[in-house]
Amino acid sequence: MENSEGVKIESTVVTEEPLISALDIALFVVIITVAYFWYFKRDKQSSSSEKKPYTIQPSSLSSIEQTSNSSFIKKLKSTGRSLVVFYGSQTGTAEEFAGRIAKEGARYKMKGMVADPEECDMADLVEMKEIQKSLAIFCIATYGEGDPTDNAMDFYEWLQNGDADLEGLNYAVFGLGNKTYEHYNEIAIYIDQRLEELGATRVHEIGLGDDDANIEDDFVSWKEKLWESVCSHYGIEETGEESNIRQYKLVDCSEVLPERIFSGEISRLKSYENQGFPFDVKNPYLSKIAVNRELHKSGDRSCMHIEFDIDGSKMRYDTGDHVAVYPKNSSELVDKIGELLNADLDAVFSLLNTDEESSKKHPFPCPCTYRTALTYYLDITSNPRTHIMKELIEYASDPKDQEKLKLMASSTPEGKKEFHEWILRDNRNIVHILEDLPSVKPDLDHLCELLPRLQCRYYSISSSPKVYPKSIHITAVLVNYTTPTNRVNKGVATNLLAQLIPTNDELPQPTIPIYIRRSQFRLPPKSQTPIIMIGPGTGLAPFRGFIQERDYARKEGREIGEMVLYFGCRKKDEDFIYENELQEYVANGTLTKLHLAFSRDQPEKKYVTHLLEQNADELWNIIGEKSGHLYVCGDARSMAKDVHSIIVKVVMEKGQMTNGQALNYVKKMEQQKRYSADVWS
Repeated sequence: MENSEGVKIESTVVTEEPLISALDIALFVVIITVAYFWYFKRDKQSSSSEKKPYTIQPSSLSSIEQTSNSSFIKKLKSTGRSLVVFYGSQTGTAEEFAGRIAKEGARYKMKGMVADPEECDMADLVEMKEIQKSLAIFCIATYGEGDPTDNAMDFYEWLQNGDADLEGLNYAVFGLGNKTYEHYNEIAIYIDQRLEELGATRVHEIGLGDDDANIEDDFVSWKEKLWESVCSHYGIEETGEESNIRQYKLVDCSEVLPERIFSGEISRLKSYENQGFPFDVKNPYLSKIAVNRELHKSGDRSCMHIEFDIDGSKMRYDTGDHVAVYPKNSSELVDKIGELLNADLDAVFSLLNTDEESSKKHPFPCPCTYRTALTYYLDITSNPRTHIMKELIEYASDPKDQEKLKLMASSTPEGKKEFHEWILRDNRNIVHILEDLPSVKPDLDHLCELLPRLQCRYYSISSSPKVYPKSIHITAVLVNYTTPTNRVNKGVATNLLAQLIPTNDELPQPTIPIYIRRSQFRLPPKSQTPIIMIGPGTGLAPFRGFIQERDYARKEGREIGEMVLYFGCRKKDEDFIYENELQEYVANGTLTKLHLAFSRDQPEKKYVTHLLEQNADELWNIIGEKSGHLYVCGDARSMAKDVHSIIVKVVMEKGQMTNGQALNYVKKMEQQKRYSADVWS
């Protein structure tokens, strides 16, 4: 026996040892403690698992699904298909066009499927030759400064870096672009040429759609000739008139529990109640509106300065980035559709893809009510495309309405003229069409299938994270205009934002879903580099962030380069936005020069382009002699083009170059990111 000090004690007395020693008791306590925590931790996990939000099948494949289903070749073979239509889409139009082509394939004995290149192993294109009479079609959009869409980026890089043997692959390409941008359809043109370089066979010449004109007309004209080429190439004939086959079937969801019904979420059910980082296009952040104030001093137009609160969201942005805002349609227009179609907007339904192999099970989050679909998911304010006219024909009970729809759905010169005048020129949306053709009464579920998705709106961020790390600022003009039919059309996003006015602290603040889209519109890495900024109207927005960032650097004691701003508006006393801020930056030396053009303050209109022509020496001094950077933000259709022409002229004259040399000089500036544009049409 040992005492507490470990000294051995001899004893002749025999004692009975206890059944449970102190050590046993200690071990027992430890075991019980471990078991207790293990049990309750497991129970907690089980409980949280049971409370996991119900989600629909997402529009895109999850990482697990991508692993097992990324082979589109296997899907084509297992389902007896020979046509695959890939889309590179940023706003949904290319995806819509792809769906229409795949659907029409049935008329030519080519069962088709739509595929997102981001979800596919595009290296499998080498195996297309194993499928008899196979065809791959690419509907590819170009956006930004000649960039591929997000979902086509990997495919684009694979084509650039790979050297796959694509002999035996038959293909055709349709591009979606905008002629007001310098890099018109650049990605589609590259893909078309690169596929041929790798040995593929072009079945039909590339189609180039211009969104600044009539991209629907461009697409329909190209598509008709495409099928002629397909029939000639494969020796097949059209099977007959296309029937209006539904892609989705209606499912009654009146018995679905309320907690499993979508109410406006973009992807994940209850995502606005249970917010989780990271925030992106499918998981936007529900931001509070911290500030919403008017910038115009007078006049009948409105320009809003809005600040989104991102405190606690972990969201980070850089100066020059864009913020995406998810809008919703006005209740007035939604109610009007219900009234015109005599429909119960609060009925709960779902649309389920009839193609069981498709990864896109629903056209939008389902189940939901018709009111939710028309408010949050469907675009009811844009001009419908011709295929919608075609689908509406069967719902017209009046022969005159039926004939009008048939004419607009046709590809005849008369039909195109009627569509252009009645839909595009008169700016009719689906509500106007149902009003003006009263016998047209489509099933509401079919209309929900036909209408395109409501897209988020992008705004240049007009703040710097160095100065405002907990908020995002935008500068937005309220869009209201009267159409030729004397209807007032309202911008979906700006009119919603105009209603979101912060109240006192005691009441809940208005909110709206947002996420950040990265941009290449960046300040030079060195703060000493001189810059010229050209931004009339709301084109000033990103430059407000640029100036804030340079001002922050100056206050830190860092050297900053020259900052020259060209700004223009109609009248100094009416729409000179951020006037006091700009004058303060001039006074403290952050803004070296502020060139102002007020177009309507004198008899002859004066624009920023006039000022640029007058200041050729200053322009060349910064972009030529000091290797500075030049930035343009605003209208792409006229202003940005005019600026580009002036810059080329200045380089020619002051740099003593030929026109060709000047063009190459400006092109090199663009490649070096010394000439950047953030423009819209």
